[in-house]
Amino acid sequence: MNILLWRAEYSSHGGGEPVPVELVWRKIMTAPDASSLSIYQNGERSGFCEFSTSVEVEMAKLDEDKPPPEGVLASAGYQIRLSGNTSLGDFTNRLRFDGRVQFSAKRQWRELNLRLSSHAAAVEIHSFATNQTIHLKITNAGVVTERDFTFADLANPSALLGAFGASFSDGLLDALDLPFPPEGTTAIAQNLHWEAHRDRLKVGSEPVSVYRLETRLLGCSIIIYASTLGEILRVELPDNLTATLDQWSKS
Repeated sequence: MNILLWRAEYSSHGGGEPVPVELVWRKIMTAPDASSLSIYQNGERSGFCEFSTSVEVEMAKLDEDKPPPEGVLASAGYQIRLSGNTSLGDFTNRLRFDGRVQFSAKRQWRELNLRLSSHAAAVEIHSFATNQTIHLKITNAGVVTERDFTFADLANPSALLGAFGASFSDGLLDALDLPFPPEGTTAIAQNLHWEAHRDRLKVGSEPVSVYRLETRLLGCSIIIYASTLGEILRVELPDNLTATLDQWSKS
């Protein structure tokens, strides 16, 4: 994206005033450009990810010399996708991820597809909002196991993994090089309270105006910075894990 256009857009804003969370999420879901982010842990680059929307895909098909039609994708709904790979902490296997969430025209989620994989194992999750269930498929050392769970089951991730057998669950986590999830984490995540504000984010030597989304999970802060056009610019997660827009991380 042309940085001069960003500066023109941002120059009259800023100050940290609160804004509606719905406004920021709507901007993100209708962003016209994909966000290619470099992932860092403790300042060391550990991977990359790309965040894109169905609006961005459709906009790429349009004539650049003509304005986009009114209500592009409004009748079909929206889709966001996050894909990439990273290594986390001392874990030896590189974790690959590919997730897609589909929303209605009113931006209510209706379908989720997520795949997590390492060199030896893979976890696939497929869920529809209409039936309130999740289909889980796990492939580990050539063995495929599939189960269906209700949303209520997600309140206890330990019991969820335990449904596959303790030894199998431990082996899967070892294969993916993932820590065991704390009990109750999913229930907490479902009740996250987000706040949104105007803020300033330094780009090179110049601060620009952005939206800042922030919440807390298990006492840790999670922050997402987005441009006023909805492009993801920076994400800050616990354990000194960050993701920064590629072209900015090179500044």
